Amino acid sequence: MRDDRARPNVIVFLTDQQRWDCSSLHGNPLDLMPTFDRLASEGTHVANSFTCQPVCAPARSTLQLGRYPTNTGVWKNGPTVRTDLPSLASLFRGAGYTTAYVGKWHLYDYGTDDPGRVPPEARLGYEEWLASNILEYTSDAYQTQLYDENGEAVDLYGYRVDACADAAIDRIVRLAHGDRPFFAFLSLIEPHHQNSRDDYPAPYGTRKRFENRWVPPDLAALSLYGDGTTVYQHIAGYYAMVRRIDDALARVHDVVRSLGILDNTIILFTSDHGCHFKTRNSEYKRSLHEASIRVPTMFSGGPFAGGGAIGELVSHVDLPPTLLDACGIDIPDTFEGNSILPLLRGGGGADSRAAWPREVFVQISEAEIGRAIRTRRWKYGLRAPGSFESPIGTRQPTSAVMQETFLYDLYADPHELRNLVNLQSHRAVCNRLRSRLLRRMKQAGENIPEVVPPDEIVPGGQLIVADDEPR
Repeated sequence: MRDDRARPNVIVFLTDQQRWDCSSLHGNPLDLMPTFDRLASEGTHVANSFTCQPVCAPARSTLQLGRYPTNTGVWKNGPTVRTDLPSLASLFRGAGYTTAYVGKWHLYDYGTDDPGRVPPEARLGYEEWLASNILEYTSDAYQTQLYDENGEAVDLYGYRVDACADAAIDRIVRLAHGDRPFFAFLSLIEPHHQNSRDDYPAPYGTRKRFENRWVPPDLAALSLYGDGTTVYQHIAGYYAMVRRIDDALARVHDVVRSLGILDNTIILFTSDHGCHFKTRNSEYKRSLHEASIRVPTMFSGGPFAGGGAIGELVSHVDLPPTLLDACGIDIPDTFEGNSILPLLRGGGGADSRAAWPREVFVQISEAEIGRAIRTRRWKYGLRAPGSFESPIGTRQPTSAVMQETFLYDLYADPHELRNLVNLQSHRAVCNRLRSRLLRRMKQAGENIPEVVPPDEIVPGGQLIVADDEPR
């Protein structure tokens, strides 16, 4: 173990429902995330970053426990996260770090009458605490109420992003003057919609700046014929929220610089899942498409300075072990992902890249029971028959029978506009991807379901599958 004073501080900056293509590094022309883009370019940009489940609480449980949602106790929104497993905060705390959490938690039982307070035993090792379990129920854009270590309500002022960032900055400044390194987690709710009014409440006066501007190609195409989509109603407010988030990231980074701890502080920025604006189903996420599962992710500081862009497919399950590895803390056997440090420029080289998984595995157990793998070229997914028609909050996380539901060729169709799963020409691709998906399900501790083909297989398509396909 290294001397505590030499070990890097860690700040996790988590957003909610933020698409990967909000970043200029992914083609967005609106300069929504200049700070993220700069820090990613100077540090380590995880260019292909994916959630384990595109639902708030399950994704957040993965970031805290380093496990797939079916193994954290939070396979849907509602249950309390497992407290019998090593958590990120408990591991940092055990290594001599002070731990602090600010913002949205979303990992405590929904069945309680109190939407905000979280008892100490359900905080997974965070010492300093200023949070709300279901922040959307205890706050609005300009009214934020969090709860401290003693369960006392604390009112914060200003736009909600700024209020939470201010609270985190106060703790970072105080902790930076302590005699121990710190692990601080800032969890925003933006740019998630405000449930109480089904809107994306932007900072006052900023929405108009983004009206009638660029729209991501998948949303532009699907909104032309999709019933109930909210793209043009909501995307200006969404963009304005994203820009304010980036301003908050800049302020956090500036504070770290002014404290003189920039070189020895790691900042991880990521989001729990993306957003499809009701173009894929009747709400905003909960689909296995890129819009829902792909997120912006970067590391700065410490060993990540000058790390370059990582092209490998990286899952949320890989982020907790990466943070531990970067701080010289042993990664527990319960963690199911891999540290990305060997992939950095000058790291493990070709051998590490060759050993890295060739796909990411994604689960959905809320709104539908679905499973998918995403390779560089292909997206292949299964769904439990009839599960999509059931109410949100499917009663069990798995199904004994699943049906092939979609196949997308992301090289030819990056916006996932043509489903190839029922084409005879693509049966060989489906067969190979099915084997890989079932293997990943087994590795995650799931029972292997019976997989049935689409209801109808039709002729068509011109694909010739090479011996080494699919990649």
